[in-house]
Amino acid sequence: MMDVERSSLCNCVVNFLLEENYLLTAFELLHELLDDGRDAQAIRLKEFFSDPSHFPPDQISRYNSLRVLDPQSLLEEKEAIEEKLALSDYELRLAQEDIVKLKTELQRKEDLTQDKSSEPSVSNHVNHAPEIHRQKRDAPFSDLGPLKANERKDLNCTVKEYLLIAGYRLTAMTFYEEVTDQNLDVWENSPASVPDALRHYYYQYLSSTSEAAEEKISMIRENDSLKEANESLNHEKLCLMKNKELAEGQINALTKSLEATQKDLKDKENLTQDLKQALENQRKELNDCRAEITSLKMHIEGSSSLQNPVAANLDSTQSQAIESYKEEIKSLQMEIERLKAEKTNISDLVDSSCGDKEAIQTEEKVVEMDENRTQISLHIEPAEVVDSNTLVMPVQTFDNSTPKPEENLPESSMNPSNSTDGFPDGRNLSQQEEKPLSEDSGLHLNSENLGSEPVPENMGLATIQILADALPKIVPYVLINHREELLPLIMCAIERHPDSSTRDSLTHTLFNLIKRPDEQQRRIIMDACVSLAKNVGEMRTETELLPQCWEQINHTYEERRLLVAQSCGELAEFVRPEIRDSLILSIVQQLIEDPATVVREAAAHNLALLLPLFPLMDKYFKVEELMFQLACDPSGVVVETALKELLPAIINWGNKLDHILRVLLSHILGSAQRCPPLSGVEGSVESHLRVLGEQERWNLDVSLRMLAKLLPFIHQKAIETCPFSSVSESNGTLLSSSILELYAGGHVEWPAFEWVHVDCFSGLLQLACLLPQKEDNLRNRITKFLLAVSECFGDSYLIHIMLPVFLIAIGDDADLTFFPPNIHSRIKGLRPRTAVAERLAILGVLPLLLAGVLGSPGKRQQLADYLRKLLLEGATKESRSTTHNMDIVNAVRFLCTFEEHHGMIFNILWEMVVSSNIEMKISAANILKIIVPYIDAKVASTHVLPALITLGSDQNLNVKYASIDAFGAVAQHFKNDMIVDKIRVQMDAFLEDGSLEATIAVVRSLVVAVPHTTERLRDYLLSKIFQLTNTPVSSTDVMRRRQRANAFCEAIRALDATADLSANSIRDFLLPTIQNLLKDPDALDPAHKEALEIILKERSGGTFEALSKVVGAHLGIASSVTSFFGESGLLGKKEITELPTEPVEALQSAASPAAAEDTRFMRIMRVTDMLRGKGKNPEETHQNQ
Repeated sequence: MMDVERSSLCNCVVNFLLEENYLLTAFELLHELLDDGRDAQAIRLKEFFSDPSHFPPDQISRYNSLRVLDPQSLLEEKEAIEEKLALSDYELRLAQEDIVKLKTELQRKEDLTQDKSSEPSVSNHVNHAPEIHRQKRDAPFSDLGPLKANERKDLNCTVKEYLLIAGYRLTAMTFYEEVTDQNLDVWENSPASVPDALRHYYYQYLSSTSEAAEEKISMIRENDSLKEANESLNHEKLCLMKNKELAEGQINALTKSLEATQKDLKDKENLTQDLKQALENQRKELNDCRAEITSLKMHIEGSSSLQNPVAANLDSTQSQAIESYKEEIKSLQMEIERLKAEKTNISDLVDSSCGDKEAIQTEEKVVEMDENRTQISLHIEPAEVVDSNTLVMPVQTFDNSTPKPEENLPESSMNPSNSTDGFPDGRNLSQQEEKPLSEDSGLHLNSENLGSEPVPENMGLATIQILADALPKIVPYVLINHREELLPLIMCAIERHPDSSTRDSLTHTLFNLIKRPDEQQRRIIMDACVSLAKNVGEMRTETELLPQCWEQINHTYEERRLLVAQSCGELAEFVRPEIRDSLILSIVQQLIEDPATVVREAAAHNLALLLPLFPLMDKYFKVEELMFQLACDPSGVVVETALKELLPAIINWGNKLDHILRVLLSHILGSAQRCPPLSGVEGSVESHLRVLGEQERWNLDVSLRMLAKLLPFIHQKAIETCPFSSVSESNGTLLSSSILELYAGGHVEWPAFEWVHVDCFSGLLQLACLLPQKEDNLRNRITKFLLAVSECFGDSYLIHIMLPVFLIAIGDDADLTFFPPNIHSRIKGLRPRTAVAERLAILGVLPLLLAGVLGSPGKRQQLADYLRKLLLEGATKESRSTTHNMDIVNAVRFLCTFEEHHGMIFNILWEMVVSSNIEMKISAANILKIIVPYIDAKVASTHVLPALITLGSDQNLNVKYASIDAFGAVAQHFKNDMIVDKIRVQMDAFLEDGSLEATIAVVRSLVVAVPHTTERLRDYLLSKIFQLTNTPVSSTDVMRRRQRANAFCEAIRALDATADLSANSIRDFLLPTIQNLLKDPDALDPAHKEALEIILKERSGGTFEALSKVVGAHLGIASSVTSFFGESGLLGKKEITELPTEPVEALQSAASPAAAEDTRFMRIMRVTDMLRGKGKNPEETHQNQ
């Protein structure tokens, strides 16, 4: 009977999984049924999965050869599907309309024939009632409609419960993963939530009738239809409300728009009135101007009739001026007539206003021109009353300056951009300031100075002197953010002042214009200095400008020192060549030693600008030394500037790439070799590895970055110096096999090309054998450099040159056909000769071979083959030691740091997991453990955990214990609840084994994860330790008990150090666990015992509740006082238990030794009184006794 019931329940689960399309769970259940030998219950699953209609062979093969879809093809398929979907929707809509029409017609026909066929229909109903009942009873399950969310949740929880009860754990875990949209751990309190739910459902179904089920289903459907109708009505109501709000908003917006339009109309009417009034005013002004012009004409005619002999010398000038005046007057009259014509044809108000403004501006210009001419004529009139001797200079001045107002006045009045705001051009600035001085000196003559000779140069110098005296007084009272507006005046004064000391003072003011200039202000000041240097020349730049700038080199503020750095690069162009590589270079060298990072960065940048200006190469080695000093700077910003700007500048300037490479390679090896060894034992592997300090690690990292920056220059030089020019030109920048074959002949030398694989690779291999395992960052730098080399030189170089070098370096055989005979000995010299050298090669070179050489994008298949050979075939060799296996695992660990190789690694790992070789399985567990830090939660859940579960079920204890450590690594790196639950389930399975080794392995693997995991897993570990310590130890072996106690004590101390335990966990698990451990003092290490007592004292805190709980747990009694009575209470027990030999330290200071005749109940009551504060101190208690 039980077999039949079990088979029925299993069939129910199979039906549910297939109908809900949980195919992965069904597939896992098939395997578990076959493993349990229940072939009869697996028949349907076998037929389902072997059915070609469900899983066609051609479709499976097509899935195996699926191509990678690019975004363009996906987009095209999406558009095609959308078109098909639109057509399907249209056809569906037509079909639905046809159905509605047919239903309407059918209903109409039924209404017509209803009266006629009422009696036969009744009889037919009675006759066919048993048949209808039988049809309803035989209706399939699909008539119930699709599953609802709550129904699916209940059925999923029921199936999960059944799988766990039946012992199908893998199927349960797969089902847990496949149901992603529901939390199967929490089953809400509902009528369907009952223990052993599937059996209850089974019995309930057998005992129920089809009529009741049909009635229930109809009621549920009616309820659902009413709910849907209610929801649709509510939705329609919300839509109507939204439409109402939208209409109201539109009405408000239209109202506001109408008001704004009315306001704009009123404003335009007002504007029209104002423009009309302005037009009348301009007409009046125009008439006044005409009257003034007429009076000027009459005045000119009267003055010409009264000319004296002096005027004879001015006839030509005056006649020219009068003719020009007449022409201007005629043009003015024509312009006025044109404006009148335009004004009469104006149709639009806006165009009218614009035309009026242009006419007004034109009239103002004409009036201004006439006024200037009037001033000129008036200035000449006093000359009629003096003699000819006194008019020689004024006439000359007038002749020289007369054309100037006619030429410059329209420009000055119509083009205001010709002001002195544009200070970068110092010459224009000075010329613009000279013009008003000359004009004033030549035009504004009066009766007092006509007799003296005017000197424009003196007046210009006087103006410069006034400016130079005033600027130092003005500058302090100008806002700092606006002081740069004084730069044109300061520059003009510096450029034109004759006194050198005054110029020095003004230059000092220029560089101290702003106390702490920001980047933009420094840029403005430096642009002014560059403009000034262009105007004053090399000598004045060297003697006046640069000394004032370099006085700031030791200034307190780094912003001032930044000005010095900028001047070195930007002003060097305006000094003599011999100054650049002497004085300026020494200043840059001093700035490189500056304590401020920004100053050193600016020094590196400006040194790169300075190098092309050096006339000679005699300072090359000094500059190269400065470059290496900047490259090893502790600041990353300075290093980045040195590598990005200074390094290419030195190579382009010095053209000494070979020397830089030699020095760089010696720096790389010297930085590592100067570090102390990892161990002082001669001949050991650790004696060859180096302990890198922070400075050495930084220098190596920067040097490797510099080597990567130099790779394009190395490649370019190798291509340029290629002796096989005809072949290289046809193949571009990549080296083909034909070039390598010619190179292998050894008939010509190619040093730039040989340096890469002879010197560079040799140095990098030597460095790799000096780096310990933890230096992954430096190893990663070398790997990226090797990948860049293969990308630059091509696949042929990678296969025929790089791969043989690294294969020989790890001790494998390689083909040296493409190497010249003269370097065969050097390449073969890289092969390790001793056992220590072989292990160093595996530790240092093998990771580079896997990730940097075979890890190239074009060599993925070759990498997979080599790694499979290394892990699968190598594991079968009995001669290979465990240490060698761990070294290979470490090399694979470094390969795991590159995410693109994870898929290939997991494929090989599955082959190792399912193999029969024990060492291979242990290696797989170790690799799974080390790959955990480099994957995400999804990969861990889908790849790592299933593999570890498979290894954990292995019969070999070493494999099982290796998988336990890997589970601890997963718990350490992931806090996902699903992953934590899987780990807890598997750890329970390990603990059920009951062996001491498994228990210790589980505890220690979880202790590693304590600081990083979730509170749930910490509480789980604490509860398990409490359960294990509560179980009495039957072993008499003290060593085994001590191992067990040490593992538990380490776990307790780690859990206590997290300080995240809840009060309930401390009360219920932590303190009782410590008491249980203290019961076996022989198994406790003294250090552990002391630490546990301290934890007990700190965690109990001296409170009554905590200490009473500790006492209760320590004595084996309940914490509630009411539990003292009753059959299981203290008074119901006949035996007398003595106090523990080692009581709690917190109680030793409060309770005295009890008398032997006291009962246990009295002793407990005394301790309780003491804890409540009612007891006396130890001395008083002793006296009373």
